[in-house]
Amino acid sequence: MSAKRELAMGVNAVDGLLRHAPERLVRAWLKRGNARLDELASRLGEAGIPSEVVDDRALDRLAGGVRHQGVVAEFQARQPLDDRGLIDLLEDSPELPLLLVLDGVQDPHNLGACLRSAAAAGALAVIVPKDRAAGLTPAARRAAAGAAERIALVQVTNLARSLGLLADHGIWRLGLVGESDTSLFQANLDGPMALVLGGEERGLRRLTRERCDQLACIPMAGGIESLNVSVAAGIALFEARRMRMTS
Repeated sequence: MSAKRELAMGVNAVDGLLRHAPERLVRAWLKRGNARLDELASRLGEAGIPSEVVDDRALDRLAGGVRHQGVVAEFQARQPLDDRGLIDLLEDSPELPLLLVLDGVQDPHNLGACLRSAAAAGALAVIVPKDRAAGLTPAARRAAAGAAERIALVQVTNLARSLGLLADHGIWRLGLVGESDTSLFQANLDGPMALVLGGEERGLRRLTRERCDQLACIPMAGGIESLNVSVAAGIALFEARRMRMTS
């Protein structure tokens, strides 16, 4: 079965594909006259990827309302995995897998930023519920800046059940909440680990909390009560990476 073709919008998204998955790019449309776009057009040509110079009106039609920054590209998209794919991923996983679990993150820009941080931190996958959560929309792929092609996104039917599956595979589940007495920086993050974060408004749901082995908080100063979920995910992921590099 051939890969589904989708459109990527924005300089960072197309540049990320060109850097990390050029074999997936099919063709591109872009404006000229901007230094970044001119350089991108040159690199597309060097990679043998057909591109066409068009105006803003044509780009607007292609982008369908998503901000395009003067470039749109067609590519063979990596598709999300499902419940069966998660099982296969865990069975083939490295010795110390690092996973990011997002409980109901609905903003595609936050999902894209989390994918980018997870890929940069060397995580195995990002796991999200199939319903009432952001998926791999063009906006999410744009925010991920190519990372959606480098790390697996798993969309599961029942997040609580999937967290149980992680435990069955020996993965410790650490949930981030604001009210915990345990600091993230006191937690042991260097083993098989799933970092579990809640959505933008509700945080971790009750069933999700109950499936976590430990709850921890990111200590903050100055009366700040919470962080954007993508910022919190980045802090937790790179704290886990730091521990793994020094252990």
